[in-house]
Amino acid sequence: MKMTERVEKLAEQRQRNEGMGGPERIERQHAKGKLTARERLKLLFDPGTFEELGLLAAHHGNLPDEEQGQPSPADGVITGTGEIDGRPVAAAVYDFTVYGGSIGEIGERKVARLRDIALRSRIPMVWLVDSAGARLDASAGIDPRRIASFADTGYLFREQVVMSGVIPQVAAMVGPGAAGTAYIPGLADFLPMVKGTSSLAIGGPYLVESTVGEKVTEEELGGAKVHNELSGVADAEYPDDATCLAAVREYLGFFPSHCEDKPPRRPTSDPFDRRDEDLLKVVPESPRQAFDMHKVILSLVDDRKFFPMKPRWARNLITGLARIDGYPLGIVANNSMQLGGILDVNAADKAARFINLCDAFNIPLLFLQDVPGFMVGTKVEQQGIIRHGAKMMYATASATVPKFTVVVRKGYGAGYYVMNGRAFEPDLLVAWPGAEIAVMGPEGMVSIAARKVLQSAESPEAAAAMKKELAEGLRPHIRIERTAAMAMVDDVVDPRDTRRLLARALKRTANKRVERPFRRREISPV
Repeated sequence: MKMTERVEKLAEQRQRNEGMGGPERIERQHAKGKLTARERLKLLFDPGTFEELGLLAAHHGNLPDEEQGQPSPADGVITGTGEIDGRPVAAAVYDFTVYGGSIGEIGERKVARLRDIALRSRIPMVWLVDSAGARLDASAGIDPRRIASFADTGYLFREQVVMSGVIPQVAAMVGPGAAGTAYIPGLADFLPMVKGTSSLAIGGPYLVESTVGEKVTEEELGGAKVHNELSGVADAEYPDDATCLAAVREYLGFFPSHCEDKPPRRPTSDPFDRRDEDLLKVVPESPRQAFDMHKVILSLVDDRKFFPMKPRWARNLITGLARIDGYPLGIVANNSMQLGGILDVNAADKAARFINLCDAFNIPLLFLQDVPGFMVGTKVEQQGIIRHGAKMMYATASATVPKFTVVVRKGYGAGYYVMNGRAFEPDLLVAWPGAEIAVMGPEGMVSIAARKVLQSAESPEAAAAMKKELAEGLRPHIRIERTAAMAMVDDVVDPRDTRRLLARALKRTANKRVERPFRRREISPV
């Protein structure tokens, strides 16, 4: 056969595999409101930059003329590298039109090769998951040899752990993911989901019904609402594939390509010393009245743009990414609009995870404090509030990136500690006028210290009046003016100057280094 004939045959085979599962299966994807794997790739990467690896792969390594039954172009997963905003990124995209996007032996060989390339090249790794999980070929019957070979699987999860904190990992749920394809997002850094079409579960509805007798739909079992509002597994929900993929691009824009690099600074027309007059009105005069901390965040960051992480889970704490003077930073902020901003089990877990993520990739942290402390009571003690609170404390103390703390209104008790109080090495610690730092609020102190006096009051009304009077007498001693007089904060600042101070601090700490004692590894709370 002449080379021209070989090339023509190769072109035909490539074209066949690029066609995925064929027009009928592609139409089924579109009918469900989903894009195909190749359509997703075009939205994820800069135009013309994607280079595919393993296009000619097939189920069991069969050649086209050897295939029996359903063909398997690329063995159900497209792998390769491209560019996002001009930076190289690796991607594995499961194709639901081929064997339901299930993980086959050859397909996993391709993804293993890609993981190795991503790690050695120190480039981010993205998975677009639309998969039925591990491949069970019912048409071939039960093959004892294939069942026994399970003992030589699981490498992908171990390799994900090895990559963790070295290169950014994103696993976007753009369809279902069960069993094996559920742990991929579980180990990733960022897990967005698409509303209505994506789901995530250890076992799908059929397995659940057969093992525990529970009849449940994919959406009820592990839809986007479940994991964004109840479990906290997901980081965000988006209305469609296109919006989700745009979010993946935006997310990666905050991160360096690997842990030894610095996050990219982006130019902005927003002046670093811009003063927002609205900051003078955002905190209510009453210390008990709630306010929306999102307004503070948007007033401080470049172009009023904030990228929230887990916004619908543990809403008493806000976490997300933004920029100030072009520098990326992670924001951890108390939200008094939800549970008064108190820290509970889920909020502590949410904070610890986010702090560790930012610290791993050299992203500075900004803590905006309005924290009454940790929640108390039998319910949270039984949930392990001490253990979960220790996770947040451990993460804050361990972080060596630049850390900045603004006490917007109050910092009470251990909440002040875990929100990067003075003992936790803030590179800037400032407060707004009227702020308070104390072991607890004055009402709480009176309730404990004056318990016998209050119990001896003639009536409940008299006790309440006495408590209020004593608390007002204590309040001047915990106000920020007293704290500043003792040099326990760097400054008390006009709220309108906060953005300028943070911009200067980000520039000053760009080359920050922290030396820690040698240890084999940390023993962090779980």
